[in-house]
Amino acid sequence: MAMENMGNRTEFDRQIPSPGKRKRNRYALMCAIFASTTSILLGYEQSMNGGEALIFIQQHFKLSDFKVEIFAGVNNIYTAIGAAVAGRTSDYIGRRYTMVLAGFIFFVGAFLMGFANNYVSLMLGKSIIGLGTGYALVVSPVYITEVSPTSSRGFFTSLTEVFINFGIMLGYLSNFLFSKLPIHLGWSFMVGIGIFLSMFLVVVILMIPESPRWLVMQGQIGKAKWVLDKTSDSIEEAERRLADIKEANGIPSGYSSYEVTPLQVSTRSNQTMKIWKELFLHPTPSIRHILVATIGLHVFQQASMITVIFFYSSTIVKRLGIKSNNHMLLVIILAGFTKTIFVLVATIMVDRIGRRPLLLTGVAGNMISLIILGFRLTKINHHSSEVQYILGYRLCITMILSYVAFFSIGTGPITWVYTSEIFPTKLRAQGVSAGVIVNRVTAGVVTMTFLSISNAITIGGVFYLHAAIAAMSWLFFYLLFPETQGRNLEDMEGLFGYFNPCSFLFSCSP
Repeated sequence: MAMENMGNRTEFDRQIPSPGKRKRNRYALMCAIFASTTSILLGYEQSMNGGEALIFIQQHFKLSDFKVEIFAGVNNIYTAIGAAVAGRTSDYIGRRYTMVLAGFIFFVGAFLMGFANNYVSLMLGKSIIGLGTGYALVVSPVYITEVSPTSSRGFFTSLTEVFINFGIMLGYLSNFLFSKLPIHLGWSFMVGIGIFLSMFLVVVILMIPESPRWLVMQGQIGKAKWVLDKTSDSIEEAERRLADIKEANGIPSGYSSYEVTPLQVSTRSNQTMKIWKELFLHPTPSIRHILVATIGLHVFQQASMITVIFFYSSTIVKRLGIKSNNHMLLVIILAGFTKTIFVLVATIMVDRIGRRPLLLTGVAGNMISLIILGFRLTKINHHSSEVQYILGYRLCITMILSYVAFFSIGTGPITWVYTSEIFPTKLRAQGVSAGVIVNRVTAGVVTMTFLSISNAITIGGVFYLHAAIAAMSWLFFYLLFPETQGRNLEDMEGLFGYFNPCSFLFSCSP
């Protein structure tokens, strides 16, 4: 809707603010916040798997542990499917309308799930929700990255993680409010809130403009210039960003029409095939480096146990000897509150100290927390006194909160920041799609096997295993990820294309 009245240059000029009046770009911040609301859907859906809703659903439908594992993990599989087609969809209809489509898909899934009367219909609604979540996870960070000024890109992109956590907290709140209702009503109300969230999402997304980079790819230079003028820190930066985008897309620098023109380098089908070939079949050294780094980043984010801690929080807390539902809910709320605080810390710091220091610090903290947690969970049932037992489970709860805090300043937000900014413009949507697919498949495998593995090697052994994975991820990040703070999106490809461990020993940048 913000794009409807951009027909002539005179109107553009009237709406462009003077560069001298700009300190912080509030319009770009509004676009980033509104686009980030799509992440609420993922957070709310995650809270349904780890809170009272899952317990109510298991009791109402009399589900076995195996069916609970499938129910908790199937969403990730369908999220991966949604992510697989989201990139091409967003290149075809635009970032903005793809987010609107995600809201409609989520609406259908939440409606079916809220009124499900058997396990099959419940799983159908859950699967459709996963498709919508996949669309939202891909397109939201892509849009935010493409609309953000360089000085605030890290802050704006990390808002994705903030709103995921907001969705989780909203889910916990609904769990608390509806937990006193009869079981058959309680879980329906908890799930049904998603219907209203998706409607809110659609309304909000229609209030923001289309991505300027997508507009340039379609030859709509006038509209792209209008958006860049509104979302840049200065008119000079807007002109520089527009020139860089046009150069990256092979558009002549003198082409500055303010009319919507069908400027296309190639047909969509040929362009899509070319993009996938450039990503996977014939990548340049830089693209190969970016792709490997992205896939590894998403694998390690989900292999770090964060999904398990929130999905199976009630199971973990029960292993600590806490039987009261109120006490279990309190621990879960504390974890969500901790995540909120430290995600906000990360959003403030990411453009000040950089992505790389936050990522490495967060992973190191995760590793230490998992080692201590694994040790205490192994020993907690072998206490010699009540005092030692109480100290043991208090230390476990502290380490859970510590783990959540370090995740929230490290791989939580930085995964989305890195993924959305390091791909070239023409590969960005499909590149982010590839990352989200790997992310959700890994999350699905971890959540669908946690109970089985913990029964085989004990729950403490599982945490030791993931501490070892965290150590591997620290080395991976240290060797493969350069610093991207302050770089233009069109310059990112030049930071990659090498793999020389010695180059990282004395500098964070190549």
